[in-house]
Amino acid sequence: MAFSFRQIQYFVAAAENGAVSRAAHALAISQSTVAEAIRELEADLGFPLFERKAQGVDLTLKGLQFLRLARKILADVAEARRALRGDEATAAGRLALGVTPLVAGYVLAEILARYHRAFPAVAVEIVEDNRGYLQHLLVNGELDVALLVANGDADDAALQVESIETSRYRVWLPLGHPLAQDERISVSDLAKDPLVLLNIDEIAEAAQAACRQVGARPPIVIRTQSVEAARSLVASGAGVAVLPDLTYRPWSLEGDRIEARELVEPIPPVDVVVSWRRGAPLPAAAQQFVALSRAFRGGRAR
Repeated sequence: MAFSFRQIQYFVAAAENGAVSRAAHALAISQSTVAEAIRELEADLGFPLFERKAQGVDLTLKGLQFLRLARKILADVAEARRALRGDEATAAGRLALGVTPLVAGYVLAEILARYHRAFPAVAVEIVEDNRGYLQHLLVNGELDVALLVANGDADDAALQVESIETSRYRVWLPLGHPLAQDERISVSDLAKDPLVLLNIDEIAEAAQAACRQVGARPPIVIRTQSVEAARSLVASGAGVAVLPDLTYRPWSLEGDRIEARELVEPIPPVDVVVSWRRGAPLPAAAQQFVALSRAFRGGRAR
């Protein structure tokens, strides 16, 4: 294999933005440059990374597997650069960290892996719970910092909050579903389809609120706290779902295909934030965690 670091960067940007055009915009380079780099990368690897569509790209199964490796390559290079600049941390101590369930499954591992590599002497203690309880622990000083799915109308004024990732909602459909031929789908089109609800971090509430806005009352096939269960149920044809892109993968564990389509109705995106008590001095370990979380903002590949 003779692929380059730049090809890896462009591939990850395209995967995370869902389109070569959006990746080019984020990278401030031409679309043709990104497209050519990805074609060369696929030629080097010997398999396609994406399925090309009119409105964007979807990862193939091998593309999804390669994405995990590519993100690790970029993270390792970034950390090597920090170390060579003399920025490697000497901080030690303890970090009390809170996470909500969705964050624990789809954001925490990458940030925590970077943190452990940069600050191996820090002992991290993690509490997973709902946002309200974690905010209570932050205010009481029982947690140093937390990674949360935010709710702008309900966030505690006593807390400092910084967004590190936003994730739009799309409709998930099984392969061959009649609506899959459309690039954009209205929630009202789902009125007769059984609905799979993800009952964590208010994801189910967002989907149901969208249905109420258009007067749709689809039957609910299940409320589950497992993203993998939701993915498998949609892929097998048991129902459809309205879920954030943060959780989207084009394949279920059984290897069945899942299609995702844009929504006509605007649904406020999922906002993942790092939060700590306003006005309270942060210990060094927490300051470093906040700094790494800020670096996560704008793309996991950075």
